[in-house]
Amino acid sequence: MTDTPARLLNLLSLLQTPREWPGSELAERLAVSPRTIRRDVERLRDLGYPVEATRGSIGGYRLVAGAAMPPLLLDDEEAVAIAVGLRAAAGNAVEGIEEASVRALAKLVQVLPARLRHRVGSLNAATVPLQLGGGPRVDPEVLTALASAVAGHERVRFGYRAGDGAETRRLVEPHRLVAAGRRWYLVAFDNDRDDWRIFRVDRIQDARQTGARVAPRELPAEDAAAYVAGKLANLAPTFRAVVTLHAPREQLADRLGAAAAELEPIDAGSCRLHTRADRLDWLAVRLVTLGCEFEVHEPPELAAYLRDLAGRATRGAG
Repeated sequence: MTDTPARLLNLLSLLQTPREWPGSELAERLAVSPRTIRRDVERLRDLGYPVEATRGSIGGYRLVAGAAMPPLLLDDEEAVAIAVGLRAAAGNAVEGIEEASVRALAKLVQVLPARLRHRVGSLNAATVPLQLGGGPRVDPEVLTALASAVAGHERVRFGYRAGDGAETRRLVEPHRLVAAGRRWYLVAFDNDRDDWRIFRVDRIQDARQTGARVAPRELPAEDAAAYVAGKLANLAPTFRAVVTLHAPREQLADRLGAAAAELEPIDAGSCRLHTRADRLDWLAVRLVTLGCEFEVHEPPELAAYLRDLAGRATRGAG
């Protein structure tokens, strides 16, 4: 094999198999001399691939872990398997790897040959995942397009369905994708509205990159996650609760954790809780599980919810 670049790629492909290759076997596979193999190994080392050589009758070459991640060489089957696996991870929002899966998928899809894109598309079209609860499904194609636009600072046009069912077309400058539980949000600057917005990705349809690149804008928040959290908090209803708890503050402090700062002592045997919550059911359960008597002063919706909860509990207990 006289084509040096092609020979190096074939050598790298062999070395990425997790085993040790004798120099004679590599030379035979590539139809070159052992001296050529030694030179090609040095070339790979110069390119950043950590190839280790061992001496002796059973010695040889193998690729080991290095300080940095070198480029990987994948065959067709491996590339398809990784693409399908990354789509599954992105679509199911596996905790801790959602955003990384989308970034990796965007990079892989960008370099896949047309024949492999067709195979990946066929596999996804023929596969139906079983959704066991959780949030709405997100189309990995949309995630991939948005992730590519974020990386390339490229405007995107898409159709968007609001919570009330209204449908609009949007032209935006994507900033970041944020995974929140089993929901994805796009933080972007809306060109038509001249302001920052967050979009639920499961409500985005037909996302298309426009090819128009723009300079990154400064987000009016510490980071994208903080921006999404603030927007969601403003959208959610907030209940301010004032409750007298008939137990010493010291007794309840451990049970309330960080919320202990919201406790105001009344006397040696009682204290008052001032808190806020966006869900009445969570607040009611929190009070009931404190293990003490209590009186709700406000809001009236919490008192009504507790009466209904008590009735259901009584009927359930016979």
